[in-house]
Amino acid sequence: MAMTAGKVTLWHRPTCSNSRGALELLREAGIEPVIVDYIRQPPSVEQLRQAIADAGLSVRDAMRSKEPEYAALGLADAALSDAALLQAMVATPVLINRPFVFTPKGVRLCRPPEKVLEVLPEKVLEVL
Repeated sequence: MAMTAGKVTLWHRPTCSNSRGALELLREAGIEPVIVDYIRQPPSVEQLRQAIADAGLSVRDAMRSKEPEYAALGLADAALSDAALLQAMVATPVLINRPFVFTPKGVRLCRPPEKVLEVLPEKVLEVL
């Protein structure tokens, strides 16, 4: 679910302003990404683990701790392993922070949306 060579992929949630902002910046740069509705098509545990690692984040950094499900599932417990957190995120994808953007140059959690600029090719940035 991450990305194929040369493609840009966005794990998107249309109701999220950061996700919409990242999509808008990509389109302004002339890039039409592969859009993945990660709520309907959640990544596997391994895909999520890899995305988080490639973005340079901790598993907790990639979680939405303000979602009601976070508290309901007791995920604030510091004793929980990364594996347990990843399982919870895949089972309840609303807990995955967004948007993740995958480009040939790297992966970013685009909060704020402008973080997408860090993984766009230089020639694209010259146009913006």
